[in-house]
Amino acid sequence: MNRKLRTFLLVLAAAVWAAATAGCAAMSVKPWDRDLMAQKSMTFRPVPHEIAVDEHIYFSKEGSLGGMTTDGGGCGCN
Repeated sequence: MNRKLRTFLLVLAAAVWAAATAGCAAMSVKPWDRDLMAQKSMTFRPVPHEIAVDEHIYFSKEGSLGGMTTDGGGCGCN
């Protein structure tokens, strides 16, 4: 591969990477849409059974209810 083609491909790859990563940088959730995003159905749960097992283990070890969300830990410190 000659040097000019290699440089061109490198610059092209850098431009594509920059365009792909900067596409969502200016986006944010509008205040009137935050209630929709905060619903329990909008949480990311890749494997629901695995999350249920993790929550059960956490509940058993902590001896408290909750702590898996941002609402509070159940230890009384919040």
